[in-house]
Amino acid sequence: MKTKVTFLGTGTSQGVPVITCDCSVCTSENPKDARLRSSVLIESGDLCAVIDTGPDFRQQMLRVKARRLDAVLFTHEHKDHIAGLDDVRAFNFSQGKSMDVYCTDQVGTALKREFHYVFSNDNYPGIPRLDLNIIQNKEFSIKGTSIIPIEVYHYKMPVFGFRINDFTYITDAKSISEKEKDKIKGSKVIVLNALRKHDHISHFTLDEAVTLMKELNPERGYFTHISHYLGKHDEVNKELPENMYLAYDGLQLEC
Repeated sequence: MKTKVTFLGTGTSQGVPVITCDCSVCTSENPKDARLRSSVLIESGDLCAVIDTGPDFRQQMLRVKARRLDAVLFTHEHKDHIAGLDDVRAFNFSQGKSMDVYCTDQVGTALKREFHYVFSNDNYPGIPRLDLNIIQNKEFSIKGTSIIPIEVYHYKMPVFGFRINDFTYITDAKSISEKEKDKIKGSKVIVLNALRKHDHISHFTLDEAVTLMKELNPERGYFTHISHYLGKHDEVNKELPENMYLAYDGLQLEC
């Protein structure tokens, strides 16, 4: 089964530049250097899903002219990955049904705290309608598409990546066990986070991500969750090994 992937965003809240920032990335005229918060839109068979709904979710979905959304998958509960969830209400309205949300129990607890009005008994008109599906580190299926969670660690926080057919998406990782790597191997396309070039306590550096990508050996590897500290897209891309690339907002691929 073919999987179509659209990168809704490839940036991060780590070191987010303010309007007065005059670094070469923030002042670049190359649109590939303008990065919204990391998220992808997945289309596979009958399934249309997003992984994470950061603060830019509404803008991202408008930008790609998304007409349908079946499900939201969450990697973890940090605000730059969940803050835009309220805006699924547009799809509630257009599709006439609740939105299926897939996450761990830990993420579900955070969603109930951050979006308490959604989960209260007050049936206020206009709030998002969600069906919360709690997942564990076990394969599950949505609309006939198999999804394999990949457990990684964001410092000490467990985070889920996801493998869908020949595509694996991992963000906010600093370490991955050998057992979890085995789930990834054989993927034709792998996406890993690469925050910056100097060390970070909870994110892969570019060198760390490249080393892991070589080990996993996909046909194509892409890097996301990029801060402006990493550098300009075209310059960094030239430094990468063959078949490895910086992702950018709006990039589409199939595998």
